[in-house]
Amino acid sequence: MKLNSIAFFTTAAIMLSAGNANANLLFDIYAGATAGIGATTKITDGHFYDHSAQSYGAVFGIDIPMFRIEGEYSYLDGHDTSINLAMINAYFKIPTPVLKPYFGAGLGTTFESKYTPKHGNDIDMDNSVTYQGMVGLTLDLPVAPIKFDIEGRILYANNAYEIANEMVDIMHYDARLKLRYIF
Repeated sequence: MKLNSIAFFTTAAIMLSAGNANANLLFDIYAGATAGIGATTKITDGHFYDHSAQSYGAVFGIDIPMFRIEGEYSYLDGHDTSINLAMINAYFKIPTPVLKPYFGAGLGTTFESKYTPKHGNDIDMDNSVTYQGMVGLTLDLPVAPIKFDIEGRILYANNAYEIANEMVDIMHYDARLKLRYIF
């Protein structure tokens, strides 16, 4: 009887400590922060203008075993542009034990953004539809409620603003780190 009690408590302790990071077996709710470096290209009348840029953001989502859906806020800080983005992203994950490759797509909009030319007044950007594609790798430590993502991303905003009677499209690409906390 004593041996059965010890075996039961040992098994229960192992199961409880292993399940701590993933309290819910069907899905996980998470929140996180992102930071990235890359470049922004402005496209107008067949001309391309490249400048370095940084991105910062926050995410909140649900992680299901092979899929992930998240809402994202990002701030892109470019050479002469500052862009606020609201995105909805969907990811497909390849299930592996610790390193999980993934790819995804997102749809969203710009808001409260502006172009600041070297000479002249600031130009408020129109709210424009944005699209993005992502590919990355998640480091998943089963004993910790934190996940690290390394991600490459490309984003396209169509008709972001008008200058000299020409519409300007914006393409942003970056490498980013994402830290997600699992609740």
